[in-house]
Amino acid sequence: MTLYEIDDLEDLASPALVVAFDGWVSAGAAGTATADHLVGDGQVVARFDTDELIDYRANRPSVDIMEGVITDVDWPEITIRRQTIEGRDLLVLTGPEPDRLWRRLAAEIGDLSLELGVAEQITLGGIPWAVPHTRPTALIMTASSSDLVDPEMGHADGLIRVPGSAANIVAHHLMAREIPVVGYFARVPHYVAGTYYPAVVALIERVAAHLNVSISAASLVDEAADQRKRLDEILEEQPQVAAIVRRLEDLADRSGDVSGSELAAEIERYLERQADETFPDDIG
Repeated sequence: MTLYEIDDLEDLASPALVVAFDGWVSAGAAGTATADHLVGDGQVVARFDTDELIDYRANRPSVDIMEGVITDVDWPEITIRRQTIEGRDLLVLTGPEPDRLWRRLAAEIGDLSLELGVAEQITLGGIPWAVPHTRPTALIMTASSSDLVDPEMGHADGLIRVPGSAANIVAHHLMAREIPVVGYFARVPHYVAGTYYPAVVALIERVAAHLNVSISAASLVDEAADQRKRLDEILEEQPQVAAIVRRLEDLADRSGDVSGSELAAEIERYLERQADETFPDDIG
């Protein structure tokens, strides 16, 4: 018995499997918001057994209560949705990051990918980073082989060891099945709460270029501009925060590609929840 139920899928055109889970690593909702934009109103073609995969104490269902009467329960879902863009099929896997059975889940997704003829897999995410919102969003790339790494994109030099995610494990299992894998991760200012739209726009543009298709992000560009305006207004009201952002601007202007030690340090600081408390929790 598999962890998923899937519709009969026929006539898939060189499908790409896009994977983005909530949680680690999706700072600023960068990965999941990008995945949602890519799939749009795409049909759900597979559902995963969240009773097996999710700890509901960590990802609790929402319960609707109307005048004292329980009317509905909204359960967390992990799904694959299908969308076709310029003749290219996307299978978009999203939902809360599973709490358990990672290896089994990844193995089953790997087998399913072979069955469906998945041509490549794309992982999307966001990494909290000491960068200012006043600079363009930079991306970090990973890949299943060195020939897939874009030399013009940022990537960690040398060997690093970081806490893994369920998306990493899925990618690793697809690599073992000789399916090409790339990952794109946006650097998200660590002081911004909620969806960080510049990161979403940057990821959409990167995926469109990778797949050689056109994907409109006009509405998100407008959201990014509005968010930039709101953040700038907050800085005008909070000189102490503005001073820190100016220091981040100086570091961003002087720094080059990310080193392995920098990437590992940023991830560790984020996971240990030891970020600088000078920033308000709700900025952005």
